[in-house]
Amino acid sequence: MNIDKQNLVVSVIVPARNEEACLASCLESVVTQTGIDFEIIVVDDASTDRTAEVARSFSTAHVGAGALTRPNDHTNHGGTVTPARPKLTLISAPPLPENWTGKNNAMAAGAKVATGKWLLFSDADTVHKPGSLVRAVAEAEQHGSALLSYSPEQEVHSFWEKAVMPVIFAELAATYPPSKVNDPASPVAAANGQYLLISHETYDAVGGHTQVAGDLLEDVAMARLVKSSGRKIFFRYGSDAVRTRMYRGWSQMKEGWTKNLALLFKHPAGRALVFLMFWALSWVAFVLGFAAIESAYWKVAVYVLPVFFLYGRIARGKFSSASNLIAIVYGIPIAASLLLKSASLHRRGGVMWKGRVYRGWLRGPVASAEFMESVEDLPVQERPL
Repeated sequence: MNIDKQNLVVSVIVPARNEEACLASCLESVVTQTGIDFEIIVVDDASTDRTAEVARSFSTAHVGAGALTRPNDHTNHGGTVTPARPKLTLISAPPLPENWTGKNNAMAAGAKVATGKWLLFSDADTVHKPGSLVRAVAEAEQHGSALLSYSPEQEVHSFWEKAVMPVIFAELAATYPPSKVNDPASPVAAANGQYLLISHETYDAVGGHTQVAGDLLEDVAMARLVKSSGRKIFFRYGSDAVRTRMYRGWSQMKEGWTKNLALLFKHPAGRALVFLMFWALSWVAFVLGFAAIESAYWKVAVYVLPVFFLYGRIARGKFSSASNLIAIVYGIPIAASLLLKSASLHRRGGVMWKGRVYRGWLRGPVASAEFMESVEDLPVQERPL
């Protein structure tokens, strides 16, 4: 069934590179969204696994506002509305230009064929809660925001995830507090690329991903572009909307965080050393304080307090108490080592992510007009009927 795309509210754009392990869960959570007109665009970024095959398996299913009632809707005898949404569209990202990151290249390609009033860029490892799409658009409009971003609920399973993720997300919460991000008078800007909703008009007005083509932190860079243009952004913890497991094991986490940490935090080497010093002193003080309690020497018992302060800071990351305890015992030195490694790699000018090496630059120049014109003629593997 053909759908009038002029009425689409949201284009959900999912860049995917070798995401066969998680893409199906992501798409299943998106295709079942209700209450709003939307399309889904999966951009296969030169995957060498079954990513395209997984995406193609969803292209035969209607998606979208199956719960809406309109005069022209077709209903069955039970009175329920038959979904009448466009099919999922799968496209291939164009060849990666010089000074572009792969993800930015894929998202620019998706945005070029998108028709929605809003663009939702979402990672392939996310799972969207029921009804979250319509609520997100309503929240953006309620706040008068041109860009809305949620920090997803983070799933952690392995020891390494439980140790490191609370530390990093606690520091992110301290460095990019939503109260300042959402304040038009504050220069602080942030977004989480796992769930970034931006109006199509704003995206075009600020130059889209052509303006952040070589930025490895394209989400934060996009938020800065939007905020510097005088438009409002809205950022919050979004456990009610979306969840994700960012990394599956130590090797993925090491590669991912060494790519990003030095860009997320100023003076990364110095910050890592402060982490380690405060962590070590806190535990030395805790041992002395605990010994004082055992010997009834209460004046020294206050030495246990720094560890409780440490726990309170880590708790900002919104993880379970068990994960927070693992983090304050083991996670801080591990996170500090990742921060030092990230600083070293960026200082030497090369980081690796998903089989690609980015050397000698943190933010590349904008794309040429010739390249963006070529994107308009993308090879489409599947098109909606």
